Amino acid sequence: MSVMPVVEQSVTIALPPSEVWDFLVDAQNWATWESSVLECEQTSEGPPGVGARWRGVNRVLGKRIQWESEFVEFEPGKGSTSKSVEGGDLTFTATTRLEDVDGGGSTLLTYRLDIDSGIGGIFGKLSDPIVAKAHSRTVRASLDNLADLMTTDN
Repeated sequence: MSVMPVVEQSVTIALPPSEVWDFLVDAQNWATWESSVLECEQTSEGPPGVGARWRGVNRVLGKRIQWESEFVEFEPGKGSTSKSVEGGDLTFTATTRLEDVDGGGSTLLTYRLDIDSGIGGIFGKLSDPIVAKAHSRTVRASLDNLADLMTTDN
């Protein structure tokens, strides 16, 4: 049994969870801070929540990866989980968690990506650990970028 690639990184942002949450649940904001995201949009009607769908394109190690996901958990100010749906190149679960730090003045944001299908169909099964490690570095840098972007604009 092979181990599926997992990417998990965290960052502390010097803003309350409600402000970080409001920024993260706007699909169009993701391409401004997550360097692998080329496109991201909400495709369902209404506000983000359980059942809402997003579609996007990422670039990982030079490859364009199309995806579509649906929120299966959505707790405002606390976190969300989305799962891939038909029409994408990967099968994955993405989880975002926000925790109060410093009495609510700061937020610990944790982002986790479980790639259920492996990345085998795109890069080859043997490259899964290498691709996961490279993408983990990208996510780390992107979270730092998010923290800088959000605190510089305020």
